[in-house]
Amino acid sequence: MAKVSMIRWLALGMALALGAPASAQQAPIKIGELNSYARWAAFTVPYRNGWQLALDEINAKGGVLGRKIEIISREDGATTGDATRVADELVTREGVSLLFGSFLSNVGVAMADYANQKKIVYVAAEPLTDAITMAQGNRYTFRVRPSNYMQVGMLVEQAKASGAKRWAIVAPNYEYGQSAAQVFKRLIQERVPGAEIVAEQYPALGKIEAGATVSALEQAKPDGIFNVLFGPDLTQFVREGNTRGLFEDKSILSLLTGEPEWLLPLKDEVPEGWTVTGYPWDEITEPKHKAFVDAYRAKFNETPRLGSLLGYMVVYMIRDTIERSGSAESDALVKAFQDAKFDTVIGPVTMRGIDHQASMGAWVGKLVLKGATGGMTDWKYHDGTSFLPTEAEVKAARKE
Repeated sequence: MAKVSMIRWLALGMALALGAPASAQQAPIKIGELNSYARWAAFTVPYRNGWQLALDEINAKGGVLGRKIEIISREDGATTGDATRVADELVTREGVSLLFGSFLSNVGVAMADYANQKKIVYVAAEPLTDAITMAQGNRYTFRVRPSNYMQVGMLVEQAKASGAKRWAIVAPNYEYGQSAAQVFKRLIQERVPGAEIVAEQYPALGKIEAGATVSALEQAKPDGIFNVLFGPDLTQFVREGNTRGLFEDKSILSLLTGEPEWLLPLKDEVPEGWTVTGYPWDEITEPKHKAFVDAYRAKFNETPRLGSLLGYMVVYMIRDTIERSGSAESDALVKAFQDAKFDTVIGPVTMRGIDHQASMGAWVGKLVLKGATGGMTDWKYHDGTSFLPTEAEVKAARKE
């Protein structure tokens, strides 16, 4: 009996030992996500809905590499210090294989630096400053959304036909606004002969004094205004500008204002005729995009925002990269991301190897009042490939 018992115990021990690797292989792939959910809920909550929808769809189909994906999400406090601390917790305590997210550009730059130091992949979903893929670009940082350089370039193309030569700039005084303003000054003077900048206003983010800002712009008597404000700053600026007639008989180029996140709060005060980048989700007819919209509305009982689309796309792109690499290890992911082609719900997108900037484009059109809310008209999707910085510009800017 003792001999039989011993054999049974040995057999059980071998079975457990052999079963351990199989069980380990079924553990989920952990991905870390962080964003400014408390301060910038208008954009980040729809974005979270988008990535949650993608995650649910992917896991319902078996995940990737035979494993489910687990996203561990944290609040980044909308500050560089909090974001770096939270990222480190995700990496060291939670053991995530990759990081994605962030909203504010200064936070995105800090995350890029953290990724480079820790040699972990970071996918910037929303920050727009060119520094993320240019001056602060590195081996481990990738961006999905079209950069300031790309979107401003699309707007400047529209400025050529306006005839405006005297331009004023209004932008929030932090990384994103400063970056966008610098790009505009460069491109408008390069591409519109005789163009000049006659006024610049940089209110603190979230603290605009709309009356003083509008007054300063009026005094400069510009032919055109380049606006980079968003959120409550934008609403106050538009209201004051409408009241004082600032926008009458002027060409207005406005970054992001056609995005539902910032357009819906304007309600019937939408400044018609502005040329904007945005997201006319309800008029995009491609079947894959319509399927995304239908799934999103069914799950959340609301219409998608641009953040929703970005969150959805980013998680699918991460899934595809893990599948392509056959691993969630950093160096394998880096190699799999470079020059990778993705079949997204808005069409093909390539992650350019030289700067890790995706070729995702943007919709450019004019603002129009549709009933009690604003929308976009005469819009066109501009593929980002045509608006990427040249390879020579990338090589000159990056420190690598």
